[in-house]
Amino acid sequence: MTATSAAAHAHQVRRARTGGPEDGSKLMEHIAGWAFVVVFAMLVTQLGLF
Repeated sequence: MTATSAAAHAHQVRRARTGGPEDGSKLMEHIAGWAFVVVFAMLVTQLGLF
């Protein structure tokens, strides 16, 4: 690998990042998911769909 191709590859790797949140603790993601499930279940029950 030449220096030019290595620099081009490093640039492509940097561009591939989306800038989203890091995958650290998934606790908040689980809490938000279960809160959505509970709210959705309450909505379905109130509308009489189940």
